[in-house]
Amino acid sequence: MKRWWLPGALALLVLAYPLLVEGSAVWQRLGALVLLAAIGASAWNIVGGYAGQVSVGHAVFFGFGAYASVVVYTHLEWPPIAGAPIGMALSVAIAAIIGVPTLRLSGHYFSMATIAVAELVRVLASTSEFLGGAQGLTGPAMPRTMLDLTFISAAPYHYIFLGVLAFLLGLTWWIERSRMGFYLRAIKDSERAARSLGVSAGKYKLYAYMLSGAFAALAGSLYLCMFNFVDPNSGFDILISVKMVVMAALGGAGHPLPRRAI
Repeated sequence: MKRWWLPGALALLVLAYPLLVEGSAVWQRLGALVLLAAIGASAWNIVGGYAGQVSVGHAVFFGFGAYASVVVYTHLEWPPIAGAPIGMALSVAIAAIIGVPTLRLSGHYFSMATIAVAELVRVLASTSEFLGGAQGLTGPAMPRTMLDLTFISAAPYHYIFLGVLAFLLGLTWWIERSRMGFYLRAIKDSERAARSLGVSAGKYKLYAYMLSGAFAALAGSLYLCMFNFVDPNSGFDILISVKMVVMAALGGAGHPLPRRAI
């Protein structure tokens, strides 16, 4: 019981947070942003924390998710959230394309390769008229339907982000206890030793990279729904990747929850 007392209290605090700061729009939005950052960090944790592949280019997937959501609104007049599965699918495809050659690298060479890819995508996005160029694209200013996820208060975003985060943490917890989780931890400890025991290291690192990219794209789509705007700097900036890495490291990379909470 003592082990679960603190996590339970923290969970209740997170659930009640929008009500506790109901009179302050700034603090409500800050709580939602913390949960959104936690989604991105948890997505990065799958490949960086468990597989030990320190990607510093996850802004690529975040940006794909954000742009997919705003593009379906701008060019097709769909609700922005309808772009989330499109962004996730594109991110999985991109992760597969760039993961095959880059995951052969190790250590800081892999990290440098992901930075290069992210910077290349940012430059290409800033020159694309379809994506709004350097000025970016804007989502719905006023809600048309509930599916637009355009709210005056930040409280609905708080609970939407909390639900997505809970699902992602549950999935991470399940992966951790599955065969894939054991393989990823073995690869992180010693890829050579894991290969000698018959683990297909390249395949499982790629699986982790693709899954991580999909949820990072989902974080980008949720970001767009909340802010209704994205440009190359807010979508593909390297600081987005750095924030994911730092937050996951501080929370305890390689674990679904912060180490002090378990």
